Amino acid sequence: MPSKPAAKRRTVGSLLERLGLVSPIDFVLHFPLRYEDETKIEPIDSVRAGHASQLEGEVVWAEVTYRPRRYLLARLRDDSGEIQLRWLHFYPSQVQQMQPGKRWRVRGEVRAGYNGLEMVHPKISSVSGPLPSALTPVYPSTEGLPQKAIRQRIEQALQSVDLSDTLPESVRDALGLMSFEQAVKVLHEPKPGEDLSQLEDRSHPAWVRVKFDELLAQQLSLAQARAQRRLLVASALPSPPAGDSLATRLMRQLPFELTGAQKRVVDEIHADLAKPHPMHRLLQGDVGSGKTVVAALAAMRAIDHGKQAAVMAPTEILAEQHFLKLQPWAASLGLSCVWLAAGLSASAKRAAVAAIESGQAHLVVGTQALIQSSVSFYDLGLAIVDEQHRFGVSQRLALGDKSRHGLPHQLTMSATPIPRSLAMTFFADLDVSVIDERPPGRLPVKTKLVSASRRQEVIAGLRTSIQQGGQVYWVCPLVQESEALQLQTATETHEMLSAALPEVSVGLVHGRLSGPEKTAVMQKFKEGQISVLVATTVIEVGVDVANASQMVIEHAERFGLAQLHQLRGRVGRGVRESICLLLYEGPLSADAKYRLRAMYETDDGFEIARRDLQLRGPGEFLGARQSGLSLLRFADFEADAHWVEQAKLLAAQLRSKDSAIALNHVERWMQGRDAYLNG
Repeated sequence: MPSKPAAKRRTVGSLLERLGLVSPIDFVLHFPLRYEDETKIEPIDSVRAGHASQLEGEVVWAEVTYRPRRYLLARLRDDSGEIQLRWLHFYPSQVQQMQPGKRWRVRGEVRAGYNGLEMVHPKISSVSGPLPSALTPVYPSTEGLPQKAIRQRIEQALQSVDLSDTLPESVRDALGLMSFEQAVKVLHEPKPGEDLSQLEDRSHPAWVRVKFDELLAQQLSLAQARAQRRLLVASALPSPPAGDSLATRLMRQLPFELTGAQKRVVDEIHADLAKPHPMHRLLQGDVGSGKTVVAALAAMRAIDHGKQAAVMAPTEILAEQHFLKLQPWAASLGLSCVWLAAGLSASAKRAAVAAIESGQAHLVVGTQALIQSSVSFYDLGLAIVDEQHRFGVSQRLALGDKSRHGLPHQLTMSATPIPRSLAMTFFADLDVSVIDERPPGRLPVKTKLVSASRRQEVIAGLRTSIQQGGQVYWVCPLVQESEALQLQTATETHEMLSAALPEVSVGLVHGRLSGPEKTAVMQKFKEGQISVLVATTVIEVGVDVANASQMVIEHAERFGLAQLHQLRGRVGRGVRESICLLLYEGPLSADAKYRLRAMYETDDGFEIARRDLQLRGPGEFLGARQSGLSLLRFADFEADAHWVEQAKLLAAQLRSKDSAIALNHVERWMQGRDAYLNG
């Protein structure tokens, strides 16, 4: 039977492991959240409210009081004055500690109380020990794990771990960085003279070195991931003879000219497809920038070489929009375009799966149904994943695993533009193409903020627009994360608008409709049989109805900034001047004001993305790649953008000239973890 101390050690060990603290280097890289200055004793008459202080004195009075509630109160005196100590919750041992005549050191934040300055629940220690010679670190912890246990393990680790530098002195000098050993010791054992504010806001030179090392390890890992993909083999798909390619024939049939940005991106993708290793390219562009036609031209290159191309989207309504746009283009070239989704009948699914497996289907469009075990492609050459951040890593990779003849090329698309600072930090292993130009003739959408109290005025304005031949989206929010409540809101709004506009047709589409039901409603709206479409956020992306020129977003203050921008992108796709009305209920929070102001001030998707990043952080952009986010513990990709640039440059130099240094640096920081390498 284990001894009590051994059992205790195991408990501490499990708590440390919960924090990810296992190996000695884990402890070395476990840096303090803040520091307490226990190196000096302050006179009581010098302390100020709102500041943490350490005092030493004699208890001159103590009592347990029951008015207005149960407290332990005491007064501590030194040569300069007295201060009150207060405990709201206490043990009998603490009552014994506060017996008059006993001397203690007390530390805590000084507050203004009813009877002058006081400390609430101060930290108590003996006056016999010497004062520390360094600031006392306070580490990230978990319930039941005392700071003392963490400090002891870190002290042991600092004695055993090799802290020699992974960076040559010449590199450190060029970048103005302190040595790694010095930085680590400053952060764990800062002397009293160190700038406490710089240590706590992470601008101290020691923090700069740690953040740079972390960013360099990340950039080296991402570069390694890119290099490893280059070693994989895929079918090279070079350009067919001039004038004969399917892509050229498709462009001749299009009723519009590609923008310069679209042409540039098509050339980048086609150049990738001509190489004998898998393309891994991210195509990003604002709503309405024309990503679908670029994807179609990429698909044509694969089909030209006898391969199949697949387009997978996260929702049935978005996938079907792609199918409705791609199918006529494919048919005009004599190609078979197949649709596969969960909402199909059993016989339709069997027919689609058979066409995919036999190779009869040249182009396949669908939802996650494409990655079901029953689906096998004859020869998948190009996998296109739309709204990539909505899929997990395994889901995106699963489509690529569906080919029976080697790895396919992969193109992922996003209508949520990724700010440059984020792209450099977390997407450095990908090739990125950007469509940064609007199609010609596309008018900007006017955005207006309207109080919900003016709802009747809004409805009157819609009536006028509909009489002039326009169509309207009326979007209802997700209320309290409840699909049932969202449905109720949409249903009530549909009933309200049907009553207010009896002369027009009002439709309703929401997430609980079956695939065929959604398709029927959307088709009626597209054909003009429905004038007002009340919808939940199922229409956020992909829906393309050129005649829809007005959008009303109910409770706009409840939506995220990126989502508001995506919704606004559903209008302004035709020749009519388009308006987006953001109906809001007051009072507005500071974040809601920020989002609505941003929507009013700009319709530039990249500027919207930058502001959304400032507001909410990178989660929306990273999606499932957040598995790597946890490893970036110290650096801030935006605030430390300068160091991201430097880390990227140095990573390239080390990989080409000093691979041993690069390997050593990555090993110290990553310790075999490969979260950054996930697709």
